[in-house]
Amino acid sequence: MAVSPPGRLRRAVEMAVAAALLTLTTPLLAVAALAILVTSGRPVFYGHPRVGMGGRRFRCWKLRTMAVDADAALRTDDTLQEAWRTNGYKIPGDPRRTKLGRLLRRTYLDEIPQLFNVMHGTMALVGPRPVVAEELEEFGPCADELLSVRPGIFGAWNSRGLERPAYPERADVELEYVRTRSVRRDLGILLASIPVVLRGHHEDA
Repeated sequence: MAVSPPGRLRRAVEMAVAAALLTLTTPLLAVAALAILVTSGRPVFYGHPRVGMGGRRFRCWKLRTMAVDADAALRTDDTLQEAWRTNGYKIPGDPRRTKLGRLLRRTYLDEIPQLFNVMHGTMALVGPRPVVAEELEEFGPCADELLSVRPGIFGAWNSRGLERPAYPERADVELEYVRTRSVRRDLGILLASIPVVLRGHHEDA
């Protein structure tokens, strides 16, 4: 599908900003990666399966914050599965998380590798947060609308920090962004995300 001139400009700006952020955060990324390697071994990075623009599956890259067998534990433990679905596809106080992983999540350092997703084109700097396949049910008949844009690192939902709502309100927030997105809106979300990142958080994003 051809990309419009405004779309090409948006993409060029994203690439430039992502490259700059990667340059700035590479020392933090290197230290965090080494700490993971020393405390819990390989792999250092984890590509979580998500659904992107047009329904295409991709791996949303993060620093690994869970035990190596975390995915298998979720598939085989009915209690974890129930907690995961009930709490908006995350598990508060997840027992699979490593001690270092808790720190990385609180400081958002685990999400630095998503800048590589932006460079690759599977994610945008600003957009709805990428969802797992099961989450699409929360968007009902509007799921295709959600998938009409690339998911983002920063978005209207997670820029609210600790005040970000659970489903079904979360779906309304994400869809409202998709319907009204603009360069001005994206800049506002980026600015609103700065204090959120600096404060850190205590739940999974």
